[in-house]
Amino acid sequence: MMRFVVTGTDTGIGKTIFSAALASALGGSYWKPVQSGLDEETDSQAVHRLGRLPPERIFPEAYRLRTPASPHLAARIDHVAIGTSQLTPPLTDAPLVIEGAGGLLVPLTETEVFADVFARWQIPVILCARTGLGTINHTLLSLEALRHRAIPVFGIAFIGDEQTETQRIIASMGQDRILGRLPRLDPLTPENLSQAFLENFPLSSFTGSTP
Repeated sequence: MMRFVVTGTDTGIGKTIFSAALASALGGSYWKPVQSGLDEETDSQAVHRLGRLPPERIFPEAYRLRTPASPHLAARIDHVAIGTSQLTPPLTDAPLVIEGAGGLLVPLTETEVFADVFARWQIPVILCARTGLGTINHTLLSLEALRHRAIPVFGIAFIGDEQTETQRIIASMGQDRILGRLPRLDPLTPENLSQAFLENFPLSSFTGSTP
């Protein structure tokens, strides 16, 4: 069954929005292994709202940390010990979208980052990258980190306004396929998100089916 890890070049770039759209379009399920910060809407709640995924298709987080900080720090403050060996993707018959936190090298513990867990899973990674200034460096560094750990890269999903040259040079130097670009949406509603995703990301890219 299809499984994807959605990660980003940074925090706050829109990977939760992308995850909601992808899980909805595939008729799939969603899992956020570690959630830091519970006072505001969690990523699972955002996916439920924006992707209109029913509760039974959203798997509970392995760790829910109240402090809004990097998982390693939030866990220390909350007196929780994260066991990365316990982070095992849930079994499901439907496509599964797994969302990381922040970027690839965000620490889960004092010795392990998210990319180390992704390397064990060997699930294809979709790298979400903003289109704004600075993204070339961040995206190419993220691709290097993935390759260094032999993590399979499914493709790059841009998020933001069209930046033709930026997107071109990342595709050329990064030597990975571009899945599409999700524009900024105002208002951001489930209807607008679904329409924008289907207009900019051919489903056949994810399913392997003939368009």
